[in-house]
Amino acid sequence: MQLNTIEAGQGAPLVILHGLLGSARNWAGIARELGHGRHALALDLPNHGASPWCEAMDYPFLAARVAEIIEGLEAPAVLLGHSMGGKVAMALALTRPDLVERLMVVDIAPVVYRHTFAPYIRAMRAATLAEATRRADVDAMLARQIKEPAVRAFLLQNLEGSAGSFRWRANLAALNAAMEDILGFPDFGERVYDGPTLFLAGADSEYVLPQYEADIRHLFSQARIERLPGAGHWVHVDQPQEFLAAAERFLAE
Repeated sequence: MQLNTIEAGQGAPLVILHGLLGSARNWAGIARELGHGRHALALDLPNHGASPWCEAMDYPFLAARVAEIIEGLEAPAVLLGHSMGGKVAMALALTRPDLVERLMVVDIAPVVYRHTFAPYIRAMRAATLAEATRRADVDAMLARQIKEPAVRAFLLQNLEGSAGSFRWRANLAALNAAMEDILGFPDFGERVYDGPTLFLAGADSEYVLPQYEADIRHLFSQARIERLPGAGHWVHVDQPQEFLAAAERFLAE
């Protein structure tokens, strides 16, 4: 499977993986910032952005698709993954540690969550795109079920086309069907990743709670956990400069 990629810079590879309903475009600016001295590759995961659609969305499958990208590079990669992309990065580090130089996981833990995007997906699927003449029309349709403007703005980044031909870039049916896999995390047995690992969480987020730290350290022996004040789940959006500074420090170690 050929995943769509946005690339920046030259040097040792840095692979960036977005979260659920995100895309490489969301991370293009960060890829450029982190691409000084590195070859940054922001990927569209399957069923997202401009990458192919498919039925599978379990983490071993997604990790294997990213592994195929890294195998085509000249060296192991630093992995940076947010939310669902963080789980893909963790799965890859546990199954193919030979491909992972170091690991940075943003606001997610290797646990099963009840936080679900299923209501957002239902709202997107319920929007009658054929009736929309402007993006504002689609926003109004989403607003019937999603009150937060910032959330709607994030979801609308998946919208493409023009009046009469709007469509969602994400494969909403496949994502909805795979929600249990996306919320979960596989049992990888006794596998442990021993490389340098940073878990960077938002201090205002509930995705990396203190009770999850034992699970993190059980699977990632060198894990360091940092929390950025004033940041929620979208750490890189809420505190962009602090996020970049933390990432640069970790890359420079």
